[in-house]
Amino acid sequence: MPPIHTIDNVFEDLRTVAVLGCSSTPHRTSHHIAKYLINAGYQVIPINPNEDRVLGQTCYDTVFDLPENLDIDVIDIFRNKIYTEKMVREIVEWSKETGQRPVVWTQLNVSTDSAKELASENNLTYIENRCMMVEHTSFVGG
Repeated sequence: MPPIHTIDNVFEDLRTVAVLGCSSTPHRTSHHIAKYLINAGYQVIPINPNEDRVLGQTCYDTVFDLPENLDIDVIDIFRNKIYTEKMVREIVEWSKETGQRPVVWTQLNVSTDSAKELASENNLTYIENRCMMVEHTSFVGG
């Protein structure tokens, strides 16, 4: 069974967020939310094979390219939901290789039942169809 995380205690313990599908295009939601998280004091690590840098940060092609010394608390997925299960499968494999247990966070309309089941089978906390910015605003405001 995956560890029990409420959204509030995810934010209480949060330091570093990897944003899968992070874009350098300012009008894209992934860019806007990554910028919000940086301004809120979190370390944001963009992951997108089509980008070199996003918001002044080095952008990595996949989770497998992340530096070994980097502790990731949450991996926030901003991909079309047809890719979500594949992304979770990669996160599971990366987690097994590194020993890290990040929370898998899927933005609005990104979650799938198969991705959720895969995360659960591998004891990864899975937060589905929630906007990290909206939830953080509620957390700091409440």
